[in-house]
Amino acid sequence: MIFDTHTHYDDAVFDEDREEIIKKIREENVGAVMCVGASIESSAAAVKIAESHENMFAAVGVHPDEVGGLEERGIEAISSLLTSNKVRSIGEIGLDYFEHEKGERTEEVKALQRKWFDEQLKLAVKEGLPIIVHSRDAAKDTWDILEARHFPRGVIHCYSYSPEMAVEYVKKGYYLGFGGAITFKNAKKNVESVAAVGIDHILLETDCPYMAPVPVRGTRNYSGNLKYVVEKLSEILSISVEEVEAKTYENALKLFGNM
Repeated sequence: MIFDTHTHYDDAVFDEDREEIIKKIREENVGAVMCVGASIESSAAAVKIAESHENMFAAVGVHPDEVGGLEERGIEAISSLLTSNKVRSIGEIGLDYFEHEKGERTEEVKALQRKWFDEQLKLAVKEGLPIIVHSRDAAKDTWDILEARHFPRGVIHCYSYSPEMAVEYVKKGYYLGFGGAITFKNAKKNVESVAAVGIDHILLETDCPYMAPVPVRGTRNYSGNLKYVVEKLSEILSISVEEVEAKTYENALKLFGNM
């Protein structure tokens, strides 16, 4: 069975067929799913979806691109969602310094991201919850902030840094999330990172509806596509598909608790 540890089934692209997709993945060897928030609103939606479906769970948190609105509502808005027993993580939280359509990454913007990353880390430590970390073009600052908080349990979502840093994260007890990007032609660093850390430190994730793997790249992603990621990991690590599924499922249970 497969555990998809990072999904966004609250996304509007699933509005017309969300229930059909969730039913479909049950028939495609997906045994558990983590619905991950990126804003207060999407976190609330993730909790609602998780509460409405067996073997679906939620992470609540604010993505670095969305932290501007937290100045008004603060950490209490996230804390208010923690009453549900379906919430198993704080995420996705972190830093994103990549220059794109979200706006220029000024020092002011970066400082705001760092502030709210740290505030959400403090909440995770207080509540004893693991974290789901988004880190893009911000390797050093991410590491330094996690180190300052003594590396609370967690996973580096959509891992994209060097294999050397992957090994350092694993030494701190972290898991690394890999999804569709591992199947891309330009995935050399990802492949090297997988080989460097081994199956005991890897989680499966789609980040759906984004990051669909080859051979369905460019389409709306969903948990059923993780079979292609499993096959790629099996190839890289020279182990069976069954072992990839079993070990990554076990890893997810170790991080997020008994489901």
